[in-house]
Amino acid sequence: MRFAFILDPLEGLKAYKDSSVAMMRAAARRGHELWTVQRERIAWRGGAVTAEAVRVEPAEGDAPWFTAPEVREFALREFDAVLMRQDPPFDMEYVTATWLLERAEAEGARVFNRPRAIRDHSEKVAIAEFPEFTAPTLIARDEARLHAFIDEMGDAVLKPLDGMGGASVFRVAAADPNRNVIVETLTGHGRRTIMAQQYLPAITEGDKRILLIGGEAVPFCLARIPKAGESRGNLAVGGTGVARPLTEGDRRIAEALGPVLWSRGLLLVGLDVIGDRLTEINVTSPTCFVEIASQTGFDVAGRFVEALEACCRP
Repeated sequence: MRFAFILDPLEGLKAYKDSSVAMMRAAARRGHELWTVQRERIAWRGGAVTAEAVRVEPAEGDAPWFTAPEVREFALREFDAVLMRQDPPFDMEYVTATWLLERAEAEGARVFNRPRAIRDHSEKVAIAEFPEFTAPTLIARDEARLHAFIDEMGDAVLKPLDGMGGASVFRVAAADPNRNVIVETLTGHGRRTIMAQQYLPAITEGDKRILLIGGEAVPFCLARIPKAGESRGNLAVGGTGVARPLTEGDRRIAEALGPVLWSRGLLLVGLDVIGDRLTEINVTSPTCFVEIASQTGFDVAGRFVEALEACCRP
């Protein structure tokens, strides 16, 4: 099969830990032809969504991790599958890409995750569909409401709706002398909607990333444990990833959400869970394949490629 991956610039990918690279290596081992696309090279003209694509042959080393023997222009419908794997920010250019990919679907392309589903599932706001699994949460821009929530919780976490990797995430206690400026900065003095959640002490045991592939949970999660003095477990800010079997609570969340999200065309989803509370639903470019595989021996990328193959068979 011929697969196209829409990615960030290839030279910037950290191959030793990048989940997209792991996917491509697994697909290459199974004999598939791999092409990569930069988002700015996608265009529509004359009834077809096309892209300049670079064929890549992954290597097992990290420097360099690929060779690129060919560049061609394709209609996206010519691929067996197109995988949208570009990182946020989820800005208007990202939204525009989902519009173009949706047109490609109308022309016969198979796109994963489905562009409409990516667009419709804000990685922060999507948890509002499943309140039975979430911590106390407020999504608002009104500063008075946010301050009332912080007072009610006593200890809260505030974050923007379009960030990733722990960027601009603040823990704010009711007595924090900086709470006013934090709320003002995050909301732009009430002009931007943000999320506030009750601080969960279970974060010290890790912010767990649970992967769903085709609606079914990978049996291991990656618990991202904050470094000393931090309340964020994100690997991007120094958290340590420890792979663990799913708990009963993890499975309960995964089994409830998995079939629902897969029915909407979300082939790969990353659920973030602290303790037994759902905090985010990641649909743009979920990660942690390499860390789970290296610590447990479970071939996450291989499982993903098998699911992708099943989606592409006639």
